[in-house]
Amino acid sequence: MPEFLAYDFMHRAFAAGAMTAVICPAIGVFLVPRRLSLIADSLAHVALAGVALGLFLGISPLLGALAVTVAGAVGIERLRTRGALSGDASLAVFLSGGFALAVVLISLARGFNADLFAVLFGSILTVSPTDIWLIGGLGAVVGVTLGIFYPRLLAITMNEDLARTSGVPVDALNLVLTLLTALTTVVAMRMVGVLLVSAMIVIPTLTGFALGRSFRQAMAIAIAMMVSCGFTPRLLGNTCSISSQTCSWMRSLSASRSESSSRTSAVPTWTWIGGVGRVVSYSGDARGSRRS
Repeated sequence: MPEFLAYDFMHRAFAAGAMTAVICPAIGVFLVPRRLSLIADSLAHVALAGVALGLFLGISPLLGALAVTVAGAVGIERLRTRGALSGDASLAVFLSGGFALAVVLISLARGFNADLFAVLFGSILTVSPTDIWLIGGLGAVVGVTLGIFYPRLLAITMNEDLARTSGVPVDALNLVLTLLTALTTVVAMRMVGVLLVSAMIVIPTLTGFALGRSFRQAMAIAIAMMVSCGFTPRLLGNTCSISSQTCSWMRSLSASRSESSSRTSAVPTWTWIGGVGRVVSYSGDARGSRRS
């Protein structure tokens, strides 16, 4: 066994990476088909403002990011629900607004420091036991909530209008999904930094849809790819003194590109049939209809 695997900080890094690798694609499969891929990027910039607020107030940056990101998620969903702004416009407002607020708070906190750089670019090897408990708690909330609402989330992912006419509480579920994305963003931010959070959610999901023949299979492939892109590069990074984040995303991008080039596939056009939770097929590529 390599010597570095005997250290406690490596055990914490692998534990945090495993939890993040499962949560991010599980959320992504509900976002990408609805053209909400950039919501994670917007919430990541809002989370940066929360980190800066935590540093300015002298509290935990992770708790500051959690509070501000949840507030931002509620704000985004309210703008979308009331029709005040279209989906992409509300994302742009919060992305630029969150970044501007972060710059102001960073200036008030007298510039960058090590904690802020760790949030910007990720520092999985410095994850503390307290971070592990917090990440594990947030991950458990996300996982349990997805398990409970999975059939209804799948319904609104496939056809939101049809789900609404069938009695599914679409607005409430949209808010739940946005809040889960906010929690996932906070969890992933500690691992790979604000700049790469959206990549953890989007890239494995695209690969899953390119290879999977059902919704569940696409989710399983996305999670498996994310796990492989999280652990293998970390071993390489520690062996060859290369940034583990860089190795991870080079591996992820190369896998996504090779799989996309080998198959002609796009994000499916969904068809929802039956009652709530009885999604039976979807279509959208040369292979025709698939069963979920």
